[in-house]
Amino acid sequence: MFVISGFLLMITVGCCATDQKFEIKSVVTQQNVTFTCPRPFESQEKVYWIRIISGHQPEFLGGTLGYNSTEVNQTPHFTTKQGPGTFILNIHQTQINDTGLYYCIQTSWTDMIFLRGVFLTVQGPQSSISGIIQAPPPAAVHPGESVSLQCSVLSDSEKKTCSEDYRVHWFRAGSHQSHPDFIYTHGANAECGKSSQKCFYNFSKKVNVSDAGTYYCAVAACGEVMFGNGTILEIKG
Repeated sequence: MFVISGFLLMITVGCCATDQKFEIKSVVTQQNVTFTCPRPFESQEKVYWIRIISGHQPEFLGGTLGYNSTEVNQTPHFTTKQGPGTFILNIHQTQINDTGLYYCIQTSWTDMIFLRGVFLTVQGPQSSISGIIQAPPPAAVHPGESVSLQCSVLSDSEKKTCSEDYRVHWFRAGSHQSHPDFIYTHGANAECGKSSQKCFYNFSKKVNVSDAGTYYCAVAACGEVMFGNGTILEIKG
């Protein structure tokens, strides 16, 4: 969709794209980004930064003339200004909706040239959590007995792109319930291996007949919630 939109725009204006430089750039949210493109030194030449986001009209971000100028076009999110032989676009603290095509365009009385194009993708923060494993279902127990459920959280620190402080919760879905019930939240009482790549969270309780159902371990981190595969608890009697 983005590539098609940009291509249609080039056809519409009838420009020459032989000097166009195009790249793909990926960043995470809240990251500052700077794009530059070459700037001509003729007063009749103008240079603009625009962007195209799927489903929206092309958006003007800033422009400048060929001669040297100290003028700065600034909003809380975008800044355009001249540099030595360049025209600069700064994006302050990128957001998910900044994903799109960014073009630097040079215009004169007779033509339009695309100097540079960037397809920017902005990704949300990622957790280091790579998986959640729940222990196999225990054997059926009797009312009044104690049962222990275990949740293992696997992590990969190389994936982490957010400041992570996750919490582990337990939910129970009974056979006649349309929504799971929240039953417990762990504090900092995890048992972790030496590498801290696998942590164990145990939940124990004395059960009665009404406690039968499927128990889910859920981990909340980086604005997302990941669920385990569930443990079915059967109660005799």
